Amino acid sequence: MAAVDALVLGGGSGGLAFAKRAGRLGARVVLFESDLVGGTCVNRGCVPKKMAWYAGQLAHALRREAAGYGFFWPGGAQPMFDWGFWRQQREQALERIRHGHRRALQEAGVTLVTQRAMLAGPGEVICGNGRWHAPCVVLATGGIPVIPHVPGAALGMTSDGFFQLQDQPRRVAIAGSGYIALELACALHALGSVVTLLVRSDHLLRGFEAACVRHLATILEEQGIRIVWQTPVDSLEQQADGTLVAMSSSAGHGPYDAFFWAVGRRPATAGLGLELTGVAGDAAGHVITDDRQETNVPGIYALGDVTTQPALTPVAVAAGRALAERLFGDRKDRHIDLGLVPTVVFSEPPLAAVGLTEEQARARCEEVRVFESTFLPLYHTLSGVPQRTSMVLVTAGAEERVMGLHMVGRDVDEILQGFAVAIKAGITRSDLLEAIAIHPSSAEEVLTLPPRAC
Repeated sequence: MAAVDALVLGGGSGGLAFAKRAGRLGARVVLFESDLVGGTCVNRGCVPKKMAWYAGQLAHALRREAAGYGFFWPGGAQPMFDWGFWRQQREQALERIRHGHRRALQEAGVTLVTQRAMLAGPGEVICGNGRWHAPCVVLATGGIPVIPHVPGAALGMTSDGFFQLQDQPRRVAIAGSGYIALELACALHALGSVVTLLVRSDHLLRGFEAACVRHLATILEEQGIRIVWQTPVDSLEQQADGTLVAMSSSAGHGPYDAFFWAVGRRPATAGLGLELTGVAGDAAGHVITDDRQETNVPGIYALGDVTTQPALTPVAVAAGRALAERLFGDRKDRHIDLGLVPTVVFSEPPLAAVGLTEEQARARCEEVRVFESTFLPLYHTLSGVPQRTSMVLVTAGAEERVMGLHMVGRDVDEILQGFAVAIKAGITRSDLLEAIAIHPSSAEEVLTLPPRAC
C-alpha cells in the first residue's frame, strides 16, 4: 500500500469534514466507513429528522391553521398524509446527499474504504486483510443509541428504527425527555399518531432555560401529547395481539403499537482497539481530547460524538476542518471555541438556545439580569392557534453584556443564528436597544425584551 498521511475511522459529519479539507490541502487520506456515508446526521439523525419536522409543520398548517386564513377543503375533507410516499421521497433525497459526499471525497483525492477498521497500535489500522500506516489517525466513529438493560427492552426501538418504519404507528410511546424524545414525539403527533411521553423525572430537556422548558411542556400537552411524569420504564411486555405495554412500578402503560427508547446515546468505541494504543477514555467510553482534538497518544486524534464535546453536527464539522487546517494547512494554531454553541430542539414549536441559562449565569457571574416576554406572534393572530412565543435574555455585569438567549416559538430556529453571532461578538443590551428592528417579526421582540417581573 502506498504511504498515506492520514487514516480516518468513520464517515460521519466529523470524519467527512476532516477528510475533505485535508485532501484539498494536499494530504493523502484514507477514510474507512462500513455503513452509509454521512453517518448518523445524514442517515438517521439531523437531516431525515428535519424532513419529518417539515412534514409535521405542513400537517399543522393544513389541519390547524389554514382555516384561519380562509383555506377550506370541499365537503370538509381533511388532507391525507401518505407515510410510504414521504418515506420514498426522503430516502431518495438522502441518497442524493450521500452521492454528493462520495463525489466530494473523490474530488478531494480521498480514498474511501467501505469496510470496518480498527486500531492495531499507534499510527496503525487494520481493515479486512489489510494493514495501514500513517502519522495521523483520526477517530470519528460517532455514537449509537442506548437501549437500557430491562426485561423486554428489545421489543422497543431507537430513533434509528423510526427511519426504518414502513408504516406509521397509530399509538406510540417514547421513553425519554431530551432532544430525540421530544423531536420524535412532535413529529409523530403532528403526522397523526397518538403519542405518550414517559419521563422518568419531573422535567424535560435538562440544562435548558427552565422558563422556556416549562412553556414548551405546556404547549405539548395542550396539543395533545400525553406526558407521564416520574415514570421510569422497568420492562416492556408484548400482548397476544402484538401490542406493547410499558411497565413501571407494577403499573402498566399502553397498549402501544410502537415503543421508542430515547434515553441517550453512547460513543461507538467498542471494538475500536483503543486498548491497543493506550488512548485514554472516560467511564462512558468517550475518547478524551483537548481543545485541539488531540488524545494522550501523539498522532491519534478524535472528534465528534466519540468525544465529550457537544454532540452536534456543526461542532463535529468545525472540529474536523480545524484539525485538517492545523495539520496540513498553514493555520498551526487552529482550533474551535466551544464557549457559545447555539442549538435548536426541533419540537413543535422549536426551542432555540445559545449561551448561559439564568441558573448558570448566577453561578458564574455577578449582577445578573433577566429580560423576558411571552407574546402571540402575528402569524397566530389569524391561525386560531393560541400558541405563544417565549423569549428569555440573560445579561451580566453593569454593562449588561448578553450571556444567553433562549426562545420557544414559531421561527425561533431561524432567528437564533444571527443573534448567536452577535452574542459571541460581545453585544450588550444597549446594543440591542439601539438596533433598528425588522417589523413585523418575532425577531424584533429580542431587541426590546422587558425586565422580568419580580
